[in-house]
Amino acid sequence: MTSAEIITIGTEILLGEIVDTNTRYIARILRSMGVDLYRTITIGDNVDRIASAIHDSIERADIVITTGGLGPTIDDPTREAVAKALGVETEFREDLWQQVVDTIARYGRKPSENQKRQAYVPKGSIGLKNPVGTAPCFIVERPSPLRPSPNPSTGSGQALEEMLGMRAVISLPGVPQEMEHVLHESVIPYLQKRFNLNEIIKIRILHCAGLGEGMIDEKIADLETLSNPTVGLAAHTGVVDVRIAAKAKNESEANDMIAKVESQVRERLGSVVFGVDEDKLEDVLLEMIARRGMTLTAIESGLEGLLARKIPNTVSLPNSSTPLSASLDPAALMDALRAAQADSKADLALGVSVYMDERAAEMAMITPKGEKSHRITYGGPLRSLPRWSMNLALNWLRMMLEEMD
Repeated sequence: MTSAEIITIGTEILLGEIVDTNTRYIARILRSMGVDLYRTITIGDNVDRIASAIHDSIERADIVITTGGLGPTIDDPTREAVAKALGVETEFREDLWQQVVDTIARYGRKPSENQKRQAYVPKGSIGLKNPVGTAPCFIVERPSPLRPSPNPSTGSGQALEEMLGMRAVISLPGVPQEMEHVLHESVIPYLQKRFNLNEIIKIRILHCAGLGEGMIDEKIADLETLSNPTVGLAAHTGVVDVRIAAKAKNESEANDMIAKVESQVRERLGSVVFGVDEDKLEDVLLEMIARRGMTLTAIESGLEGLLARKIPNTVSLPNSSTPLSASLDPAALMDALRAAQADSKADLALGVSVYMDERAAEMAMITPKGEKSHRITYGGPLRSLPRWSMNLALNWLRMMLEEMD
């Protein structure tokens, strides 16, 4: 199976000044092509550290993709770092310089002298066009260190190359729009041809609520030992994802493989599974309510507007400027919930009040079947208590609606 690693380059990422979205984007592209992603890493603008990371990655993986550090300034070190990692010099490429000149000319300007740095790439690189930016991109190939060296007498250079196998370092811009364009126009076709990629990896995510990760693990543990499709768990705040990943020759085959495992997961977990892929708990709940021709109002206390951002017609008591410790007590929460329902004439009412000092929350609900309240305690990170409480409350109402059917 073809393998890959991603290296994002930029001190601004390490300092938290910008968020790296390139890794996620590239990872999904690689996944769809059937490439195994071994690891990802972010390195600051330091030639030696970048070169060390690239050197380590190319020893493990067939494909190493870097993003960032291709600009015209001194602190854009990717070109030099790739060359150092692979033991070659950089060379000036007239064809890449012409790319820079042509791109800048579209804006009625001439390139500055320091922009010539962008036309220096590791010797022997394959140049890639970047029509949406000034940073030329490149690919450097090298023989795979893991293949046995063939007998030179076996045939032509092409046959020798095929026996050796190739690895590639691909350097792309850090600007997402530029990176995505070059990735689709040049890199994907290159990878498909060079590495004979004829498989895909497809992912199905089942979102679960109402059971913790440990209990879900107990119910589907044997499925987690499968080799293809693979099954894994990822715990979030009040939600657990079951990931099913299938490798196949085509999408239809992958869908069939996933469907068989998904049916087993659903049979074992039942209504704990509330959605798939891009579904969100609040959207699933609101859709259930709308299907039944019902309406919902909500009260939150101490959640800093979390519930209000998810559910329309939510009243925040106290408001976000009030300390969380000033949350409504259980009796006051139910009183406020009754008042909100009476005022809105909603069919359903949901209330959540968080008590940070007690690591607890009170949930209250009014439905056509009556009033209910429920207290929960939390042992996780204190900052996650509001979101955890909100998700448990939303799921509590979801399960109640299912029982009412």
